[in-house]
Amino acid sequence: MTSITCRRILLKLSGEALMGPDAFGYHGETLAGIVKQIDEVAALGVEIGIVVGGGNLFRGATGALSGMDRATADSMGMLATVMNALALKDALMAAGVPAQVMTAVTIAHVGEPFERDAAVRHLEAGRVVIFGGGTGNPFFTTDTAAALRAAEIGADLMLKATKVDGVYSADPKKDPSATRYDELTFDEAIARNLGVLDTAAFALCREQKMPLQVFSIFKAGALKRIVHGEAEGTRVVP
Repeated sequence: MTSITCRRILLKLSGEALMGPDAFGYHGETLAGIVKQIDEVAALGVEIGIVVGGGNLFRGATGALSGMDRATADSMGMLATVMNALALKDALMAAGVPAQVMTAVTIAHVGEPFERDAAVRHLEAGRVVIFGGGTGNPFFTTDTAAALRAAEIGADLMLKATKVDGVYSADPKKDPSATRYDELTFDEAIARNLGVLDTAAFALCREQKMPLQVFSIFKAGALKRIVHGEAEGTRVVP
């Protein structure tokens, strides 16, 4: 196998990924599979930061659509991401992987308030750092939080874990003729309206020249193959 190509990565993990085939909450077997992939990469000496979403518990945008004030709904969504961060930390620790939760929303006795230098120290000490609370502000998605944290910790690569194995020309579930891209530039992805990340996250990644890898977290060993530089999913480059 090839040598490691990434010293430090930021993994964006959706809340929906944690619920697997279930309609809500957490699916034990799915969570164990995700933890196994993280453990494999951590064992290689790669420093791992994770931004986790909250869609398996609550979505701020959905709450706003039902008539709730958007800022209030987004605040509830941030709390859902903190719950997911705690669940992921617990699963990692149970597997013997050191982990630390840091939150953009201060909650005493739950996780450390996010502070860049402290996060880097945790990473350098070999801990997986799970960032909960999004950016700490309403109206921003966890995609944007992931791009922000990736830039702040000096990640070599941002990875977006999805249910499909990369970026397609159309929704492969709806269009059998959809083709998967092996590599794209940020400008191409925006021009083709592929919806890989939200606009703010895309702009930040492009400005920071942060490469992005979109892949399926449900393919065994996918994360390990990526850090070894092997072809997996779709690479989006500046």
